[in-house]
Amino acid sequence: MPVRNEAWPPGTPCWVDCQVDDPAKAGEFYAELFGWDMQGGDEDAGGYLMALRDGQAVAGIGPKPESGVPSAWTTYFAVADADKSAEQVTAAGGSLLVPAFDVMEFGRMFVAADASGAPFAVWEARAHDGAAVYNEHGAYVWNDLHTGDFEAAKAFYAEVFGFTFTEFDDEAMRYATFTPPGGTDSVGGINDDSVNGVAPAQPYWLTWFQFEGIDAGLTRAVELGATALMSATDGPFGRMAIMAAPQGELFGLLDPTTAEMPAAAG
Repeated sequence: MPVRNEAWPPGTPCWVDCQVDDPAKAGEFYAELFGWDMQGGDEDAGGYLMALRDGQAVAGIGPKPESGVPSAWTTYFAVADADKSAEQVTAAGGSLLVPAFDVMEFGRMFVAADASGAPFAVWEARAHDGAAVYNEHGAYVWNDLHTGDFEAAKAFYAEVFGFTFTEFDDEAMRYATFTPPGGTDSVGGINDDSVNGVAPAQPYWLTWFQFEGIDAGLTRAVELGATALMSATDGPFGRMAIMAAPQGELFGLLDPTTAEMPAAAG
């Protein structure tokens, strides 16, 4: 399995965690679905749970910062300097939801909203590099932004993280994958949800977990209390499904081995 033991390149989605009312219950759900081993959750860690696969960090689950906010998965982007990145976010029209702070000896982070209001976080790695396991069954494989303001989103993330984009445009979708500076591979995407007239009132980042046998995975997730929002479907990036977990946070399942990439827009 791919295992990373160093900090992720700046601009790369490097970590995902979810904020819920009951982290222990969420941990039970994802452990059953993905085979995660849940560790932590004590008072010193603020109730934060670390999900492991074969002893390696894959994701986190923690309590909501305040009651009444929706449960959600958060995408973290790697940065070399969280404080400098915070300045870039506000200069580009975003806003800080939680200013930069140290997470014990593990790293420094902040939570922000982009220019359209979609929340995300950044991570300046110290003792914790981010996800050590990725791109395998039960680990995150992709993150994409769902927004009705496609061009403004591209401009924001290009200014903050220096992304370059490859666009895919047809009658059914308008999508751009992004590549960080110095990179050669796409590491995430931006979806124009206005194409089908269903732009979300609240733009959001969606975390996709790799899953072998998505149809069976979707059935199992529903048995565990999840709600299917998009049935298993063959798409350009692989067979995929989207659901809401028992506490409401959205996530996707993706099998990229079945991908048939669309042609890039010329």
